[in-house]
Amino acid sequence: MNYKACIFDFDGTLVNSMPYWAEKMLRILRKTNTPIPDGLVKHIATLGDAGTAKYFRDELGVPMTIEDMYAMMDAYALPKYRDEIIFKEGVRAYLDHLCSKGVTICVLTASPHKMLDPCLTRLGVFDWFSHVWTTEDFGMTKAEPAIYQEAARRLGLDVSDCLFFDDNSGAVKTASVAGMPTVGVFDLTGEDYLDAMKAAATYYVDSFAHMPEELL
Repeated sequence: MNYKACIFDFDGTLVNSMPYWAEKMLRILRKTNTPIPDGLVKHIATLGDAGTAKYFRDELGVPMTIEDMYAMMDAYALPKYRDEIIFKEGVRAYLDHLCSKGVTICVLTASPHKMLDPCLTRLGVFDWFSHVWTTEDFGMTKAEPAIYQEAARRLGLDVSDCLFFDDNSGAVKTASVAGMPTVGVFDLTGEDYLDAMKAAATYYVDSFAHMPEELL
């Protein structure tokens, strides 16, 4: 491992949560009989709850207040994150390996702290991370190159010294534009975008249980 820090997305990267994450958003559209655009989940995955609710209201015309959308998201998803969602294959062992090598590990996700923190705590790894960040901590989305540059600055590192892991090809591409090396991580919800992921990422892995030598 030639990098000083590894920054991990959460949903679909560290944990098997993308079906739940997508459902908490899509049920709003179904409830309001709003047509679901092609490629919606990929598009909103970098926006977070606030950005998604705003997109639903302003671009899709969802007839709900932002607050009511938040309430509907939370009612479905909070119990899932608190009680059910688990690591993807090989994740715990890989995080433990990085810690043993002295590599700084962080989380940077669009999911809010109210879902992220209880899940990481239940899984027993919250304290393994030097920083657990959500996009709300930066006032930016993962669709903005500046968020990756700011994360590196907060770590006191150059972007080239940080390695970013994500299952979303858009986020991987944006981090790459920011100058940060990237690892594209396979998730079933992104299967249709694998070619874009492989083209954008510095490395690509289908599982944390099968990491290439250069990432160990």
